[in-house]
Amino acid sequence: MLEHVAIAVLGMDEEDRICYWGPGARRLFGYEAGDVLSKPAATLFPAAPVDGTSAAERLAERGRTLGYWRVRMPALHQDGTVFDCGFRVFPVTGDQGRTVVVGLASRGDELDRVKTNLAFLDALFETCPIGLVMLDEELRYVHLNQALADMDGIPIEDHIGRSMEDFMITSDGGEYQRMLHAVADTGQPVVSALVVLRTPGRPDRDQVRSVSFFPLSQAGDTRPGLGGLLVDVTDREQAIVEATAGRQRLALLDRAAARIGTTLDVDITARELVQATVPEFADASVVEVVEWTDEPEGGFDPDMPLVTRRIASGTSLPPPAPELVGGLERVTYPPGSSIHETLRTGLPVCVAVNDEFMTQTVIHQARSQLLIDSGLTCLLIAPLIARGTVQGITMFGRSAARPVFTEQDLSLAGELASRAALCLDNARLYSQVQEIALTLQRALLPTALATSPSLRIAHRYLPGSHLTEVGGDWYDVIDLPGGPVALVVGDVMGHGVPAAAAMGRLRITAKALARQNLEPDDLLMELDACAQEAGIELATCLYIHYDPATGRAHIANAGHPPPLVREPNGTVRIIDSVPGVPLGVGGFPFGTLDIELHQGDILALYTDGLIEARGKDIDEGIGALRTELASVAGTLEETADSILTHLLPAGPTDDTVLLLAQVSPRNGP
Repeated sequence: MLEHVAIAVLGMDEEDRICYWGPGARRLFGYEAGDVLSKPAATLFPAAPVDGTSAAERLAERGRTLGYWRVRMPALHQDGTVFDCGFRVFPVTGDQGRTVVVGLASRGDELDRVKTNLAFLDALFETCPIGLVMLDEELRYVHLNQALADMDGIPIEDHIGRSMEDFMITSDGGEYQRMLHAVADTGQPVVSALVVLRTPGRPDRDQVRSVSFFPLSQAGDTRPGLGGLLVDVTDREQAIVEATAGRQRLALLDRAAARIGTTLDVDITARELVQATVPEFADASVVEVVEWTDEPEGGFDPDMPLVTRRIASGTSLPPPAPELVGGLERVTYPPGSSIHETLRTGLPVCVAVNDEFMTQTVIHQARSQLLIDSGLTCLLIAPLIARGTVQGITMFGRSAARPVFTEQDLSLAGELASRAALCLDNARLYSQVQEIALTLQRALLPTALATSPSLRIAHRYLPGSHLTEVGGDWYDVIDLPGGPVALVVGDVMGHGVPAAAAMGRLRITAKALARQNLEPDDLLMELDACAQEAGIELATCLYIHYDPATGRAHIANAGHPPPLVREPNGTVRIIDSVPGVPLGVGGFPFGTLDIELHQGDILALYTDGLIEARGKDIDEGIGALRTELASVAGTLEETADSILTHLLPAGPTDDTVLLLAQVSPRNGP
């Protein structure tokens, strides 16, 4: 009011003389203070009426007797012009008991203008069907009308003082908020901009609003707020809503494609599907794989109960929803269930959570109650089928706070399930190949090594992590005719079933050749020829022939990491002067090194999985093994465990072999 209407303040004493003259009074009446102070208040009014009572006397008398009086009457400007003026008068008593009548005066035409504007504004906010809003400089609600509150689905009083960002949820990367700040900062209005949004009060409905915002001037130099007009044009702009929803579905599909199948692990793949869809697409999701007890020849049988294993789950809903999705590992679905329907047709289905669904699909009463209490009202069930094989199912659930699944959602779920099923099938096939390779490798590795009174043996074999395919590492200890012992360690380059099969072929051949008492270099020549005939392109092998009668060890090496010898005093030697190329290369002879071993010496043979790691040089790995071998104490078995613990603290990433042989006292000369 003070910004739009000039207010004059004046005072009249007990003799109706002017005793106070404010700056506003000077502007309204034109008199300086010195011209009117102590003058009769009648100076401010036209001549007295016929009855002799002046306007000033009447103002003062009514103010004293009524305590407050409001009136419109003519007033006289210093230049002689008469103007309509509105007065409000009331008495004020001072410390000495003197009473002064204070008057507040404004031009009548200005009062009428402001009153008309206020009345119009009140009527506008009360009856206008367009959303109206006033925001402060921090874009918080100061005032809004019922039309906007209805659009938001939230009462007016719940808006006041809160940020507009709390009520207008957009997926535009913050563009809407930046637009509002730009209007406040630059003063440039925005007219009829289209915004697609949802509100917490109506989370199930995408709205398109045509919004206009303009700056509001405020008193002083404070940062201006905003005024806004918002119109719901959703019906008119339904194409925009559908296009936005389509873009959101495509964006979800793209993100899911990038996240699902990052590893060849079934459980991780299932979790990635759940994480990609909750909470953006659904309030809850589970992934279940079929457990075939006796898989029928034709695959899925709709007339038989179906048993699944739940391998991933997630929900954004409060309890008991987490218990519903995560509290069950195996689920049995009776014939005729919705699960059977989607697997029979190979198409996603949407079902309401009602009595019919409970009766046909959920066979446990306790689970039915959990489902009811969870808040889920509809489920979308999609089959996981890849390469004609039923992998399982995935289910998505929504609560009443979200819209039911549409045909477009069914299509999206089918695409998600198809991609996930292919990733799951890849992971399943990979796991099967891994299991075959591991089984083959374990069958070909020695279950028990030869024993000799001349050597004490400790051996360890550690397969690589589940992220690494089975390798071709192998080892053996062979008793030879006449008392010598052969120690052999090898590694076929590559992974999987081919590497395991090649490893088995080389191990069996090496064992057969060793029993012919061939010299180590001759044995490797024969083994190299075998590798070439079998198409084994690259393999390493370390062969040691130890004769306890002489204490001599003959060593031949085909490109394998060098053996170490630990003496009883802790000194560790690296036997790295034995030349030799890997098996399968061909055309190069192998050399033999003759060393003497003494009582208590420990021979250490190993594969590269023990000394090689990402970011670590092989020489550094051999140095670490040498240090560990020099510092250990205790039995040979404890020594083997200690070395693995310190060199592979997080477990091996590649197959690892460690073979320790300690020289026992000789019985010969």
